Amino acid sequence: MAVTHIQINYPPAEDLDPDLLLSAAEAVYEAVGGVEETELAITIIGEFEIHELNLNYRNIDAPTDVLAFPDGEINPETGKSYLGDVVIAYPIAVVQAEEEGHRVADELQLLVIHGILHLLGYEHDNDQGGEGMWLVQRKALDRLGSPIKSENWI
Repeated sequence: MAVTHIQINYPPAEDLDPDLLLSAAEAVYEAVGGVEETELAITIIGEFEIHELNLNYRNIDAPTDVLAFPDGEINPETGKSYLGDVVIAYPIAVVQAEEEGHRVADELQLLVIHGILHLLGYEHDNDQGGEGMWLVQRKALDRLGSPIKSENWI
């Protein structure tokens, strides 16, 4: 797996260590196993920007914590599949971390994991798909040594 681009477009998060996001992405790939070498992008934005994206792409007039935009095209420069984009709203991650009683860093890693699982085709909107998604999400969190427990699902 290769994260081709990490972009932080939200000034309060400018000091965020990109390795924090990279380690979460690697944990997903290890938890899933057997995923071909792919590329993806992770972008950190504000609440207003994610609200606009949610409205424009999902027709939901509200902010959300994470959005995943699958791609699947082959990058002509590398020959690898471009999995897609994970977009995270930093202010919402901060609020959720405070509500759940864990660090913002842990919440951001959870959101990276969750977003990448959506890029890989996992869904939580049905019982069968949700169970598999939560299991892989738990495995990835465990690989990171995350304090987030199973009752903290998003």
